[in-house]
Amino acid sequence: MKAILVVGPSWVGDMVMAQSLFKVLKDKHPETAIDVLAPGWSLPLLARMPEVRDGLEMPLGHGRLELKQRWRLGRSLRGRYDQAILLPNSWKSAIVPWAAAIPRRTGWKGEMRYGLLNDLRHLDKSLLSMTVQRFVALAEDGPVTAVPQIPPPALAVRDEDVQAALEALGLARPMRGRLLALCPGAEYGEAKRWPEAAYGRLAREHLAQGGQVWLFGSDKDRGVCDNIARIAGEACVNLAGRTSLAQAVDLLSLADAVVSNDSGLMHVAAALERPLVAIYGSSDPGFTPPLNRRHEIVSLGLDCSPCFKRECPLEHLRCLKDIGVETVQAALQRVSE
Repeated sequence: MKAILVVGPSWVGDMVMAQSLFKVLKDKHPETAIDVLAPGWSLPLLARMPEVRDGLEMPLGHGRLELKQRWRLGRSLRGRYDQAILLPNSWKSAIVPWAAAIPRRTGWKGEMRYGLLNDLRHLDKSLLSMTVQRFVALAEDGPVTAVPQIPPPALAVRDEDVQAALEALGLARPMRGRLLALCPGAEYGEAKRWPEAAYGRLAREHLAQGGQVWLFGSDKDRGVCDNIARIAGEACVNLAGRTSLAQAVDLLSLADAVVSNDSGLMHVAAALERPLVAIYGSSDPGFTPPLNRRHEIVSLGLDCSPCFKRECPLEHLRCLKDIGVETVQAALQRVSE
């Protein structure tokens, strides 16, 4: 049986999109075993991807070189894989597959990876304009001359895990048709976050109509979500910093609709096939869009965006501040129909 080691990305959204590659690989070679070398935080995501046999934890933090540890890890994997596919473009990401002596090591030309990779691909950015397209194209055996078909990510959630998450957090299963999930954080920075006041008003008005609102985010998003919860009122459930990633995935599967900034949780919601409104500011909706069917992108398309900055270089943040709550509510209505 052929075995492939995929060196995974370091961001939640990118890891979700990587499932499209895993789907294509399994479609081309159903008997192939796919293992993914990735940061420990991503293992719950990989466990919800049926195409992945095993998630292998990369013991080194993002940005750390530590050549000896990478070499030892690679040596421990010798003889186990026929091919490695590298999704990061960094030089250090190629060390483990090279040290493992994996016969075929595939990836895009990146930071001086000649020799480390022996199946080096040259990226045509005009042809492959989306991150997910670049991932999927690495499943091909040679140069890519057409935009590949993209099977959307689809995370598999078990009801027993959902129930366990509800019980662990003291939550009742929400009534069907009422739960709005809000994901107001963005690891990248302020220029990807719709204002707290806008999220707060959206939550407050949904609650006033008899709905339920749950706020999702990491511990870093706790302050943002605390402010939104204060605006929305006591009925708003703030889960920021209270869930593991696994619990967040399982609980998001219960949402009847999701509003999110361009973030990892946006891609999680899309992979759960939740009706989704995705709000874009400094980032490009054409580069990393949600991949589910029922979504709508809200973006003003100002002349100054996308700028890809963490903070607004013009200090006005109009690309987000000028998006009205009514605009998002109308988009929510459309995706929920």
